[in-house]
Amino acid sequence: MLVSNKENNFFLLAGPCAIEGEEMAMQIAERIVSITDKLNIPYVFKGSFKKANRSRIDSFTGIGDEKALKILEKVGKEFGVPTVTDIHEVSEAEMAAQYVDILQIPAFLVRQTDLVVAAAKTGKVVNLKKGQFMSPESMKHAVQKVLDSGNNSVLITDRGTMFGYQDLIVDFRGIPTMRSYAPVIMDVTHSLQQPNQTSGVTGGRPDMIETIARAAIVNNADGLFIETHFDPANAKSDGANMLHLDLLEGLLTRLTAIRQTILSFED
Repeated sequence: MLVSNKENNFFLLAGPCAIEGEEMAMQIAERIVSITDKLNIPYVFKGSFKKANRSRIDSFTGIGDEKALKILEKVGKEFGVPTVTDIHEVSEAEMAAQYVDILQIPAFLVRQTDLVVAAAKTGKVVNLKKGQFMSPESMKHAVQKVLDSGNNSVLITDRGTMFGYQDLIVDFRGIPTMRSYAPVIMDVTHSLQQPNQTSGVTGGRPDMIETIARAAIVNNADGLFIETHFDPANAKSDGANMLHLDLLEGLLTRLTAIRQTILSFED
């Protein structure tokens, strides 16, 4: 698995929501790599090459598929880290697999068999995001689709469960349940979204990022997923729930300390 363990630490998938340009991607990656190297955290750079799930037709969707994918490829080569991006259609699986190491299936699409199988058959690691409408137990079927396609490299990411029309909750009982199927990642920032706002722009609760992250580490999540940006207020996608890049090192330092404390009691 690409997310090999360093001193039994959790691993991290982090980066901007969307690739907005080469300079911003390289700047964010460089900062995160310096932090994760210092803290011995295995790191995967995350960036969407295209945003397909938009509330409004005038929302930002991307800078061009190939252009964004080439930026992801450059980040991986420049910093020597794996990269992950999400795909939305069967035709995108082979295309994206030429540039990145992990193919992510969005939560709203995780029951789409053809999409999951297409990702699996590329031979890349497949990261399945748990649908906001699905139980933890039901994710075993999505995992089995990957396994039955001849690919044993699969991850599960929890991004919360719909709570009413405009909020999400995280049921931490799902972490041990889903860990029996595959390594589990907690998507900290997306689980704090507040979707379906009347403005057509998703809201969020970034003030709760550390609360969710701490709880995930305490409950033995294998990894964390955090979207971060040096200027969230002006990010082109999901700025309302992203972590400011300046806050990342302090957060990861505290989370690493929690992880090591837990391990010391388990020894």
